[in-house]
Amino acid sequence: MAPHFPILQIIVPLLAAPLAAMSLLFGQVRMRHLAWGVTTLSLAIAFFISLALFVQVQSGGTISYALGDWQAPIGIVYIVDSASSFILPLICGIALVATLFAPRLLKDEISLHDQPIFYTLWLLTIAGMLGQVITGDAFNIFVFLEITSLSAYALIALGVGRDRRALPAAFNYLILGTLGATFYVIGIGLLYMLTGTLNLDDLATRLPALADNNAAAAALAFISIGLFLKMALFPLHFWLVPAYGYAPSIVSVLLAATATKVSVYVLIRFLFGVFGVEFDGIATLGSVIILLGVLGALVGTLAAIFERDIKRLLAQSSIAQLGYMAIGIGLMSHAGLTAAFIHLFNHALMKGALFIGLGALGLGLLGTKKARLTLDNIRGAGRAAPITMAGILIGGLALIGVPLTAGFISKLYLIRATIDADLWATTALIALSSVLALVYVWKIVEAAWLQPPTTEIVIGQEKIYHWLPVWIFVAATIGFGIYATPLIEAAQAAAS
Repeated sequence: MAPHFPILQIIVPLLAAPLAAMSLLFGQVRMRHLAWGVTTLSLAIAFFISLALFVQVQSGGTISYALGDWQAPIGIVYIVDSASSFILPLICGIALVATLFAPRLLKDEISLHDQPIFYTLWLLTIAGMLGQVITGDAFNIFVFLEITSLSAYALIALGVGRDRRALPAAFNYLILGTLGATFYVIGIGLLYMLTGTLNLDDLATRLPALADNNAAAAALAFISIGLFLKMALFPLHFWLVPAYGYAPSIVSVLLAATATKVSVYVLIRFLFGVFGVEFDGIATLGSVIILLGVLGALVGTLAAIFERDIKRLLAQSSIAQLGYMAIGIGLMSHAGLTAAFIHLFNHALMKGALFIGLGALGLGLLGTKKARLTLDNIRGAGRAAPITMAGILIGGLALIGVPLTAGFISKLYLIRATIDADLWATTALIALSSVLALVYVWKIVEAAWLQPPTTEIVIGQEKIYHWLPVWIFVAATIGFGIYATPLIEAAQAAAS
């Protein structure tokens, strides 16, 4: 079975999706448990497969799996290398942790009847992300991109039960996501017209001969813009804040921790693995990406400072964090790309902790169950839910880049990379953005611990299912902040 792990990585959650939907045939309580069980089991298997693939790649090198035994460039090939094997366990691990605690978070946000639909869409979203990471075919990326996007739009819309603004948020995401996918498919259409192939490795061998071709440059531009939209790079980020802010809590965890990261990975794959750093115009594009990354880091941080809705605040901070990743990519160097991979991984852990922590707070820990958490109605949360809030605090400190957290390692390597490139102004702006992040983290601390509650706070309601998922992510954040060597080595291998 091990030789078939690359295809099983996608097939397992993909086949589990209709099984989860079939639970609609049973009674409401029974079908909810069945759908959750199928989802949890399939993601546990997928996580095991992702770890096995990571170990295989580290010990034996790149794995190539030809579908139907049709070899590249004619057939579709799945490639598991140092980069893709770095991302696969991240997606599966975060999805598994979120799924384990999903029943509690879903209880007050999605009706029992709709929960099997939720789990079906959840599995399709995850399968689509895994497919984007593992496939070696440019058009196959588009197919999986659409599977991911269509499922994600529907997941966000399921938040309408708590906040009707989830519907326009999903619609806006659909419009801009479709626009991004259109740009991407136009770009790969141009590449196919020029080269006659869609295999990524084959494209990489043929494109150097087209370095001064205007159509090839246009393809690069279309693909880049499409992926900028998908990864919410400033100024193409407008869909992200309402999507994260009004989606069900558990959906915000998955989207914030993984969805945009997959688009970042696909962009890296094209810029470095297909076009290559020597391609004509790639250096100019790198400078543009750095500029957009710096602006995104500053604008996202400033917007977070003036935001009072906490989910939207964290969504604004995601724009800043994606800006840091973009800076690393734009440097077009091994050091910069290593920093981007490290921050991609660490930011997923931080946002997993923060968004799942907010979901726990909304379960009645603050006296009443709240559809929205603001700086006003989390007053007293430090006393009502001290363990959960401590985890959220550490997640916030990691966003700033405080030592002994994974965020510090990310910022350290990114700053080193910009210094190596003699981009001192960029270095200073990264440092400024990190310092400003202290302001919005402090606003949460002040509201939770220092301001009097606006409603009566009930002490002692915090249970293990409230704080345990938060601390799983927090433990990883602290662990990789104290002992980062395995992560750094894996990121360096992914960047090679």
